[in-house]
Amino acid sequence: MIQNKADYKYYLERDRIALRRTRKRPPLIGEEIWKFEILMRKLEYHQCLSGAHKYLHLPLYLLNRLSFKRLSIKLGFSIPVGTFEEGLSIAHYGCLVVNYKARIGKNCRIHETVTLGATNGTDDAPKIGDNCFIGTGAKIIGGVTIADDVAIAANAVVTSDILEPGTTWGGIPAKKISDNSSRSNLAKGLFQDEKV
Repeated sequence: MIQNKADYKYYLERDRIALRRTRKRPPLIGEEIWKFEILMRKLEYHQCLSGAHKYLHLPLYLLNRLSFKRLSIKLGFSIPVGTFEEGLSIAHYGCLVVNYKARIGKNCRIHETVTLGATNGTDDAPKIGDNCFIGTGAKIIGGVTIADDVAIAANAVVTSDILEPGTTWGGIPAKKISDNSSRSNLAKGLFQDEKV
């Protein structure tokens, strides 16, 4: 997670690439999802501040917190700060619910009506690896672990660990449906071993 200003700038850049945006900043009108992600990263940065810096930034933090809350409601997102690593790509507006204890690795692409939740009031929430794709309507519930480079198909329900990297899973309950990794669903430029 973000620990300093250099991390903050790095996360913003990786999110921009993941969202497949060519401009450096969102326009004044539109691009609400990108603006949401920027506000989320700003709040993460504010949380890492300490001492006098934290108090000097308090008015800006409160303003960003209010803007983040309003935009969350407008977009239908219930995403706590500090759950996603860099390279987040939220594909569409629509209900997204993420438990505050969930931890999602870098380069995640997530679609609408996805739930990453706990079960029966426990704090057991998903731990998702790097380079994962989560399709429309997928539900990942409980303290499950998902390996790197995994694709979760639309409307899949995952309630047990997926420990085989580079695979695709679908169905209710989710079962392995192919040996295809998630990488073809993610933006070019996110991986060091590929040409942009």
